[in-house]
Amino acid sequence: MVDAAECGVKVMCRFRPLNESEINRGDKYIPKFKGEDTVVVTGKPYVFDRVLPPNTTQELVYDSCAKQIVKDVLEGYNGTIFAYGQTSSGKTHTMEGKLHDPDHMGIIPRIAQDIFDHIYSMDENLEFHIKVKTRKIIIKYVINKINQLINNVFSKTNLAVHEDKNRVPYVKGCTERFVSSPEEVMDVIDDGKANRHVAVTNMNEHSSRSHSIFLINIKQENVETEKKLSGKLYLVDLAGSEKVSKTGAEGAVLDEAKNINKSLSALGNVISALAEGTTHVPYRDSKMTRILQDSLGGNCRTTIIICCSPSVFNEAETKSTLMFGQRAKTIKNTVSVNMELTAEEWKKKYEKEKEKNRGLKVIIQRLENELKRWRKGKKERAHSLARCFISYSSSYSSSLLRTYSLSLSLSVFFSLSLSVSLSLFFSLSLQDDEINQQSQLAESLKEQMVDQDELLASTRRDCEKLQEDLARLQHEHEAAKEEVKEVLQALEELAVNYDQKSQEVEQKGRSNNQLNEELTQKSTLLSSVERELAALQEMSGHHKKRSAEIFSMLLRDINEIGSIIGTSDLKASHTAMEEEFTMARLYISKMKSEVKSLVNRSKQLEGAQAETARKIQANEKELASCQLLISQLQAKIKSLTDYMQNVEQKKRQLEESQDSLMEELAKLHAQVMDKEKEHMSRMKDAEEMKIALEEQMETHREAHQKQLSRLRDEIDEKQRILDDLNQALELEQKKLLSDYDKLRKEEEEKDRKLQKLVLLNEKREQAREDLKGLEETVAKELQMLHNLRKLFIDELNTRVSRSVELDPEEGGSLAQKQKIIFLENNLEQLTKVHKQLVRDNAELRCELPKLEKRLRATAERVKALEAALREAKENAMRDRKRYQQEVDRIKEAVKAKNQARRSHTAQIGQLQSCNLITLNSTAQNFSGGSGVIFYFSKSLRAQNKFIRGTSFRKTAALLKIWPTKKRFCLPVLCPFLYPWFLCQ
Repeated sequence: MVDAAECGVKVMCRFRPLNESEINRGDKYIPKFKGEDTVVVTGKPYVFDRVLPPNTTQELVYDSCAKQIVKDVLEGYNGTIFAYGQTSSGKTHTMEGKLHDPDHMGIIPRIAQDIFDHIYSMDENLEFHIKVKTRKIIIKYVINKINQLINNVFSKTNLAVHEDKNRVPYVKGCTERFVSSPEEVMDVIDDGKANRHVAVTNMNEHSSRSHSIFLINIKQENVETEKKLSGKLYLVDLAGSEKVSKTGAEGAVLDEAKNINKSLSALGNVISALAEGTTHVPYRDSKMTRILQDSLGGNCRTTIIICCSPSVFNEAETKSTLMFGQRAKTIKNTVSVNMELTAEEWKKKYEKEKEKNRGLKVIIQRLENELKRWRKGKKERAHSLARCFISYSSSYSSSLLRTYSLSLSLSVFFSLSLSVSLSLFFSLSLQDDEINQQSQLAESLKEQMVDQDELLASTRRDCEKLQEDLARLQHEHEAAKEEVKEVLQALEELAVNYDQKSQEVEQKGRSNNQLNEELTQKSTLLSSVERELAALQEMSGHHKKRSAEIFSMLLRDINEIGSIIGTSDLKASHTAMEEEFTMARLYISKMKSEVKSLVNRSKQLEGAQAETARKIQANEKELASCQLLISQLQAKIKSLTDYMQNVEQKKRQLEESQDSLMEELAKLHAQVMDKEKEHMSRMKDAEEMKIALEEQMETHREAHQKQLSRLRDEIDEKQRILDDLNQALELEQKKLLSDYDKLRKEEEEKDRKLQKLVLLNEKREQAREDLKGLEETVAKELQMLHNLRKLFIDELNTRVSRSVELDPEEGGSLAQKQKIIFLENNLEQLTKVHKQLVRDNAELRCELPKLEKRLRATAERVKALEAALREAKENAMRDRKRYQQEVDRIKEAVKAKNQARRSHTAQIGQLQSCNLITLNSTAQNFSGGSGVIFYFSKSLRAQNKFIRGTSFRKTAALLKIWPTKKRFCLPVLCPFLYPWFLCQ
């Protein structure tokens, strides 16, 4: 592991919206949100790392809570995300959500997808490096759905919590699965969710009755560097705390609620102990806190999501949850990268610590010696102590300095500071007079140089600035006018729109009243129809009962008649019975027709009722849409009136700013006129100075013309000599370049031969390895054939003996004889194959020494070629150095000749070295306010050559114009350039 660093637990607070039961109950919405990190409940503010209001999407929750932890886990850190809160506060929705819905899935399925996205992006980003192809990433996802209340995990057994060699808790026997895609992770999540118990309470239809811990273990290994990283990510969905009076839990659900509250109480005790900083933290009071021991105060980056209800009905539980989050926010974890160091890294670390230990020993020895001297009464000089202190501070860290400062007494530091300050004061007093003199001189020179320059420059700057301000103000004035016009047009449009909307509102109001009247009429009609329908239903029921009674009476009469009258009497009274039956049939048909008419009437009434209900629903929808439109129009009217007021205020402000700008513009015009007058007066002084300079330049023109004619002849002669030397040097250089090209071609040819030999050597090595593999396969085949032969012979013997036993006299049947002959033929063929393989093996063994001999000869040839190549490279380097030395020698010879020829022209150079003319400070206005310095080179021969070989205007363009402060210098100028300068 690398060095550890301290970090705090992040706490995110999420409020869910009011549910249907709370809305029906009319509960008050209690939280008030201030910014992104503060929520106020009943007047008390609670501050967290992030507060998520009810309208927060699942994607935003993931980005703010979990996205960074996923990156940290992939970098080798441990991470934990768990949701805490009362029952029905939205914990499972936050952690899981709808698992296979892209918009509503929670943190756990999004993390499963995001981890693979990060891995794919890492591979793509690093594919340009060599490490990418050798990088090996192993990802193991361990699913551990712990039913902590009834000790039910996947295997339905009570799993124990143990510690590994690094004292990290783990669950022994939990389900582990290796996965390679997000889909497999979702399958594991589905399996775990199927094992989680859910019950129905008064507060939640899907109340989780157990805690859920989802562990993702990621291991990375770089095969090339052998660097190993591992990270664990715990995703915990806790069961919610319950108040039995609100949930109405009974029986087994009540027992589960007790265990849930007990487990969460243990978690609260751990958080309180960590927040208060007590020596004992009760991790072992619960299996959950035992498993999450590293997440709470250990090596882990932890994020707690506290889920709260916004209803006043759950105010006490919400406040308790917020207090839990504030206590958890004070916990500090110590995080470090889980990295397995290689042997080389351990060695480097050991050497580093060893060097650090050696330096500490040296410091301790120095401090002990100094302490002994101070105890004996000796004192060192102040500057040696200061030097020692500075060397310590620059060599070692702040922790060593603290150790050193604690070892010294206060008197040492007092004497040190006093001595250093005295020495500094003494040196300052010695240099004070000199500094004052130099500063006074510098200030006076600066004042003389800057005055006139600053005056002219400031005047120009002011003029330019005033012109820019004037243009800017005019532009702003035009823009303000345009803006005012646009605002007025917008106001007119708004007024027109306002009138239209008001008329529309009135029309909608009238139509709304008409709809209300129609609705009341329809409702009265509906009530009358319902009453009529009820009466008809009662009548139809009465008729049904009466028809049933008549049928029963008829059947009873028929039975009595049948029992009383015999067969003989039936014949006598046949006509009477037929009359009675016809009467009964007529009565029954009449009853059926009445019943059918009543049924049809009831169906018609039911259809009319359904149609009326549909019309009522349509009218209600239209009424709701009208009311919504009215509220929207009212809000729009209010916003338009506010906007009109703002526009009126802006208009007044623009008019005021326009008046102030016009006043400022008039002032600036006046200032510009004053500055122009001052500038004209300075220009007159500049013209006078220009006339004086022209007169003085005329006197020097003739002398320079004579010097130039003499120097031109001398430059021509030197140029011819220089051309001859250059031609000789170019010939020598071409010869050396051709030699270098030949050497380079030879070296390339040798490199190609060496590469061919290396390839040939590699092929020989490959052939040798193939030969070894062939020998091994041949030996294996021979052994297999030998074994098959033995088995074949044994089986043949057994069959022969068995046939002899069965038929000793006849010697076996014909089929057995044929089979024996077939087996003998196979045995002969196998024997031949075995002999052939043995011969091939012997031939290969004979070929092996020859191939080895050829390989050794090839290796010796490669070594010889490498030696020849090294020798050729050394020869090429020697030739290159010799060529460089020859070039340097030629350059030195040419340089010496030039210096010898220039020695007799020193007097001419001295005559032309800065014949300066000091002019008045008022000449600064000449040529645009900059001093003019023309440099005439001491090497007049080179300048004459340059002027002779260049056009007149190009030569003049080389003259530099340099800004000066108070005075400027004009060296002696060649007279043929002076008229051109005056023309410019």
